[in-house]
Amino acid sequence: MEIAGEIALSEDPGATMRKWREIFNISQIEFAKFLGITVSTISDYEGNRRKSPGAQVIRRFVNALFEIDQMKGGTITQKFREKEKPVNEYFEVHEFARSISLKDFVGLIGGKIITNADMIESKKVYGYTLIDSIKVILDMPFSYFQNLYGNVNERVFIFTGVSTGRSPFVVVRVSPTKPSAIVLHNISPEKVDKLAVKISDRERIPMIVTKKSIENIKDALNRI
Repeated sequence: MEIAGEIALSEDPGATMRKWREIFNISQIEFAKFLGITVSTISDYEGNRRKSPGAQVIRRFVNALFEIDQMKGGTITQKFREKEKPVNEYFEVHEFARSISLKDFVGLIGGKIITNADMIESKKVYGYTLIDSIKVILDMPFSYFQNLYGNVNERVFIFTGVSTGRSPFVVVRVSPTKPSAIVLHNISPEKVDKLAVKISDRERIPMIVTKKSIENIKDALNRI
């Protein structure tokens, strides 16, 4: 299973366990109560104050995530089922081993903040989705749209093949789910469409532009 494998192979298993607990929107108190252990035990594992979890601990951890989610309606579990659709033709979804601030994300991609700069330091992101804007907007079935968010909504959309940025923001404007930020690749600030800026401001979705190559962006981000 994806989660178990990620924890087992992680150089920082505690941070990875914390990431997945947060993705499933489960508090330490709630998780400890479900497992019948103390909150300090959860905290110790997430802070790497206990030895790396073995296979049995990881299995119990992962099973608890899904069992608690099912008790809450199974929203996250459904996302995992949706991920099985063939989507690589349109976009690539990448998850981080730990959360990072949007400010750090912007630094890693050599980005320039266009709107909502006041939100950059407070927002955390858990991954990014690299999107071929032309294929997604013109060809991708609407039923695939939720797959853009991978395991968690707190992520950044990086749109390639954009000319003004209007289309990506119009698409996100009408979507019930919003990303944490949108990056427009290979576009100058002065080329950004005014309507895109208005939508960004209204939806409180930071807009970022970068001309860093996709290869270098992926190289920097996939190390997290």
